[in-house]
Amino acid sequence: TDQKHVEFKTMEPEVYTCRLISGFRGSFLQRPKKLKYLLEPLAHADIVARRGENATLPCILRTRPSNYKVKWTKLQPQHAGQENIIMISNAHAFKRYGLLGPRASLPKAHTMDASLRLRGLELEDGGMYRCELVNGIEDENVVVTLRIEGVVFPYMSKNGRYRFTFREATEACARQDGALASYDQLYRAWTEGLDWCNAGWLLDGTVHYPIVNPRPACGGELLPGIRGYGPKDKNHDRFDAFCFTSQTSGSVSYVSGSFSFEQAGHACRRQGGELALVGHLYSAWRFQSYDRCDGGWLRDGSVRFPISSPREHCGGIPEAGVRSFGFPNEMTHLYGAYCYK
Repeated sequence: TDQKHVEFKTMEPEVYTCRLISGFRGSFLQRPKKLKYLLEPLAHADIVARRGENATLPCILRTRPSNYKVKWTKLQPQHAGQENIIMISNAHAFKRYGLLGPRASLPKAHTMDASLRLRGLELEDGGMYRCELVNGIEDENVVVTLRIEGVVFPYMSKNGRYRFTFREATEACARQDGALASYDQLYRAWTEGLDWCNAGWLLDGTVHYPIVNPRPACGGELLPGIRGYGPKDKNHDRFDAFCFTSQTSGSVSYVSGSFSFEQAGHACRRQGGELALVGHLYSAWRFQSYDRCDGGWLRDGSVRFPISSPREHCGGIPEAGVRSFGFPNEMTHLYGAYCYK
């Protein structure tokens, strides 16, 4: 109303309060412009899909101006520019642009449909997309969020804790069938129980770590939440990584044995596969509820096992997750192999 306004004030990192203040007669709270040509998108309605699937981002016209264009853009603040345009169309023709253009099309379910369809979704496709109706000085736009359903996993170098620059963290995630997680992906993982004391790089160049159960070694008595160090020097500062992956087109299986790392690779090749990546194992745990109480080699030289039904003799931790033995000596003959094909 003209009597009150709402003030948001940061009290702690990632902790906010909403305070109602009476007696204010200003006008800095501007109501969003009412759309004339485009339908308002549903509030908080993300489009959710998994890697490899197709997704349609809705954009519906109320009415069509005589001369107009529709421009679809992916909103990537860290890479703003012409390359983010995906497609420009009108009632008669369209033109694709950028990296997403070859996988983009217009479903045209009806004459007022300006929606965008993306096929073969990739990990990096998640984010915010803008549908903009270009009509002289009466331009309008709506924003749609595409969320890739997946799982976040912490990852460190075999050489120890806090060894990655930002570029090295990006490359490490890619080698494990993943991509650096966004803040939103880490936040969602925290709400699902991810509790990790080591700080790691995120996609936007900031460094965070999620805490569900506060303890002295992890920030003391601070409240649960996403702890943050803010933006760090991408070329000089070193941390771990938080990687994000989604469903895969293959499957993970276990080969029993007491293998060295090299022998584990041979065992998988005899099965017609190869040693699984860390992302493969997390994907199988998340999407196929893969549960195995046996430690097995993975391609990065680590030994892990996935637990969907926690029990005392399988790590003794009450939460489901992928357990790790770290990076044992590769000549150790103690573990089986997790294979992917």
